Amino acid sequence: MYLMAEEVTSPKPPKNLRKGSLVRVKREAYQNSLEATASDQFPPDYIFDGPGELLLIKGDYCQVRWRMPVPDVWLRIDQLEAWR
Repeated sequence: MYLMAEEVTSPKPPKNLRKGSLVRVKREAYQNSLEATASDQFPPDYIFDGPGELLLIKGDYCQVRWRMPVPDVWLRIDQLEAWR
């Protein structure tokens, strides 16, 4: 009997997150991530306060543009939540 490996699927964005949505970064999901270790030791508060605009979704990642003169960033879908 052969065992099939579990199918690995990428997380789908929550239905409330799509192109043009306003988002912010979930602090708990971001802090020990690969993205956090590759960035500044102390991330700027504006990413946690929001809003950033979701520009593009590709696979597990989203491109976010902040409302200030800083570069766009790519973050994992599970690190983002809708801005309130």
